[in-house]
Parts: sequence; C-alpha cells; structure tokens
Amino acid sequence: MEAMSGPGYEPPFTMSDTIVDLVSRASYELGRASVMAQGERSIHLRRQNRIRTVHSSLAIEHNTLTLGQVTAILDGKRVLGDPREIREVKNAFAAYDLLARVDPMSVDDLLRAHRAMMDELVGEAGRFRTQGVGIFDGDRLVHMAPPARLVAKQISDLIAWYGKSTLHPLVKSAVFHYEFEFIHPFQDGNGRMGRLWHTALLGRWNPVFLWLPVEELIQKNQKGYYSALGAADATANSSGFVEFMLGLFVDALEEAASVAEPPAERPEAAGVIATSALAELGRNWPELAERLADLSDPERRVLAYLHGHGPSRPAEISDGLQIPPRSLQRINRRLAECGLVEAQGQSSGRRYSIKRHGAREGS
Repeated sequence: MEAMSGPGYEPPFTMSDTIVDLVSRASYELGRASVMAQGERSIHLRRQNRIRTVHSSLAIEHNTLTLGQVTAILDGKRVLGDPREIREVKNAFAAYDLLARVDPMSVDDLLRAHRAMMDELVGEAGRFRTQGVGIFDGDRLVHMAPPARLVAKQISDLIAWYGKSTLHPLVKSAVFHYEFEFIHPFQDGNGRMGRLWHTALLGRWNPVFLWLPVEELIQKNQKGYYSALGAADATANSSGFVEFMLGLFVDALEEAASVAEPPAERPEAAGVIATSALAELGRNWPELAERLADLSDPERRVLAYLHGHGPSRPAEISDGLQIPPRSLQRINRRLAECGLVEAQGQSSGRRYSIKRHGAREGS
C-alpha cells in the first residue's frame, strides 16, 4: 500500500476515548515536569536525560555500547568498542544537539539532521533514498515502503499536514511519527530519525520534550512499539500507535515530574540522594562499580534510599522519594535486572533491599 499524498492529504487516524484520556493525563504531568526547563538543577537532569536518550535510541538499533560508555564518549574519554558504534554515538549527540536550532517544519533541516545522524555511516547521509526499501522480520517482508520517487513529495505533504492540523500536538506528532516510518524516507536511520523528529515537533511546542528520554521507554517496550507499528500498517489506521506513544509519554512525564522537583520539596530525598551512599556501595562491592555508573538519577535515588533504610516496602520508597508507584515499579525492575536489588516476600508484604554480593575481603 502506498501512502496517500496531495493537497488534501489526511493521514488515516481515528480519535478515541483512550487518546482523549491519555492527552489529559499527559497534560497534567507536563505541568508538573515543566521545572525541567528551568533553574540550575535542570542542567544536570537535561544532560543525564540526553545521555539516556542517545543510548536507548541506538540500543533499539542494536548498538551494544553501555550507558557508561556512551557517557564517556560525551565526556571526550577514550572508549574501547566497535568504531562504527562509537561513530553512531557521536553522530547521535550531534543530531540531538541540533534540536534547539532546527525548524521541524523544514525539509532542509530534516535532511541536515539526517546528515548529522548518519555521517560516515551511509553513502546517502542528508539525502532522501534513491532506491526501494523493505522491512523484514527474518526472511518475511513486513513492510514495503513507497517508491523512492514519491518520498520527497510525501514528506513535504506530511509536514504541510502537520502545520495545518488542529489536532493536539501530542496526538498529531505521534501520527507524524507513524507516517514517517511508513514512508521510510532514508536509506538507513529511519527509526532514529523518526524518534528524533517526534521530539523536535513536540519540543517546538514545549521545550520539556527536548529533554524527555522517551526513547528509553521505547527501548524497554520494543516489542510493543513494533507491534503497534505493524498493527497500524495492517489496519491502515495509526490510532493504536498513537495510543501506545501517548502511554509512553505519560510514563516519561510522570517520572520527569517526580525527579524534577527541587530537593527542598522532597525532604526525604535530600538525604538519600547523597553521592556518599553510592560511593560506599562501590567500595564495599567493587564489582558493582560499573553498574552503579550506568544508573539514571531516579535509580540512584532508590538505591541510595535502600542503602540508608534497609528492606523497604514499595509504598515506603514511593512516599519517601515522591516517586509515583508505576515509575517505581519500572525502576525496581531495572535495578533487579542489573543485579542491584532483590525482592523478598509476596504481594502487600513484599520488600526490596540491596542485593548483597559477598563480604568485602578483609572486613
């Protein structure tokens, strides 16, 4: 199926009660998270979120560098790894650094961003593809993109539609994301560019989105992400994909709001966020040092809380750190996957604690 285009182009999309509800919830969390774009504390949060964004967007594309290695590359340190993967990281930082300066309604700026993202990685960096392209799952063709000769006009029509659409920015940016992936305008880099331009469109509406690590949630929900894209292809309607993306935005904004509050508004967190607690963990269990370096700010806060308070119920952690329960559930799962915490007990009696890795030699 070829994507439709023309003066009256309207992407196939149906508004649903679920979408209306998700937009309402996202708007509420956006108000709470607005502090991310303000103050000195935001500088640390934005840098950390940008690192998480780049790491996750590339991990989706099978880049194997760790969060710690991605951080080291940003800091200008030497990293041992696949040269192509290191180039992908450097390019991604360059592309995301353009976000505050590009016009997401400009085709030229889209190509400029693609050139930054794919420099020295593909021959057609900064240009629309000149050949046909298909997406495969193993040997099975799951999507045949429109012919290359249609790409430039389809992208122009899509941008024009976005500019005229009266849909809420959270909704129409997700529709844009799906349509962009359907068109698949580049030889390579379509996934990372689709996610980048989704951010660019929303960042133009509200700067908070320029620093929101939605890519991290996509990475953790890759099966759902690709399933939603596939379902939209099968039904010729992007509503399900829009619902999926809005759900991720609600989660990301909820987490951003919880960590963006100044420490004075989180008295319990002010004590447990201390670097000394994590430093002590690193000294006692040196084998954890690399894993500790890869943690996000919320994950560090939870680990520091458990270090200071011992085994704790989720409700106690949530109340103490002012982290919403759903966000805490994701954080605990991530810490458990990293071998840093363990759960004891069942249901309402469950407590989380730091997983011990054997006594320190000589202690």
